[in-house]
Amino acid sequence: LAEGISDYAKRLNHYINFKIEVIPDLKNTKNLGVEQQKQMEGELVLARNFSGKELHLFDEKGKMFTSREFARFLEKKMASGLKELVLVVGGPFGFSKQLYDAAISKISLSSGTFSHQMVRLMCVEQIYRAFTIIKGEPYHHD
Repeated sequence: LAEGISDYAKRLNHYINFKIEVIPDLKNTKNLGVEQQKQMEGELVLARNFSGKELHLFDEKGKMFTSREFARFLEKKMASGLKELVLVVGGPFGFSKQLYDAAISKISLSSGTFSHQMVRLMCVEQIYRAFTIIKGEPYHHD
């Protein structure tokens, strides 16, 4: 999975300044409830500086896009003059209320449930696919 993520990230740098930040999994969580873990993960995400940036969450309860719709979504964001878009993949239990409140939108890749590591690969591939659609390059097939 890591190799695939790295490959798509390199390809994306051809189009945009693309960066992946991974927040390490929480340690010593055996005695913590799910809500506490989501809260702690949310605090780690929100500790990043999101000033002037839009925060969007990849979430199974989010809006589903086709690949072309997702490309249009990204293209509109770029055309709006937005300098940086932050797309967040949640941890194993999802997002805290704080993160949901801070986010502009929720985006769904599938109605299925996947490991957050697998979702990282799917996200970066879909972002790459979107840019090939935007640029009219031969990668996506309808």
